[in-house]
Amino acid sequence: MTDRMATVQRETKETRIELTLNLDGTGRSDIATGAGFFDHMLSHIARHGLLDLTIKASGDQHVDDHHLVEDVGIVLGQALAQAVGDKRGISRFGHALCPLDEALVGVALDLSGRSHLEYGLSFPTQKVGGFDTELFLEFFRALAANAAMTLHLWQQAGRNSHHIAESAFKSLGRALRMAVEADERQAGQVPSTKGVL
Repeated sequence: MTDRMATVQRETKETRIELTLNLDGTGRSDIATGAGFFDHMLSHIARHGLLDLTIKASGDQHVDDHHLVEDVGIVLGQALAQAVGDKRGISRFGHALCPLDEALVGVALDLSGRSHLEYGLSFPTQKVGGFDTELFLEFFRALAANAAMTLHLWQQAGRNSHHIAESAFKSLGRALRMAVEADERQAGQVPSTKGVL
């Protein structure tokens, strides 16, 4: 497996985003969206997924962060889909449970070519700092749709919104790492009985 990288740009009247993803990285990130807590969460995907991720984004944050967060999800999903290509030789499935103090969120995903989201997170506060916790649903929905993956998130415990979000993003990173890793036993085959994903 070589060149499992993607660069995606998206510019609308609401946002401008440039993103580079390397599936075979070391967990480095350089992320600047203008939403500090969101940047912090995205860095967990890179660090715990061992993905190199660069995101430069700006948008109509004088309105709110909605368009920016959703569009970052779109672009990250598109980059992931491009980087895995035809999915030959990858594990395809990934799952993780990463606790953070009292919070525990599980993630299971399938790079199936079919987008679906099951979202089971419940935040006790509407904001973490200045960031609206309801926007996490928009991010995960856009990510799953544009990566063409099935994504399940479920919350087993948690009382602190920051901890719940961080547990979710760490688990997502670990699950992605598992799913995109090379499986030597696949011998370059597409991991599907259909022969294509």
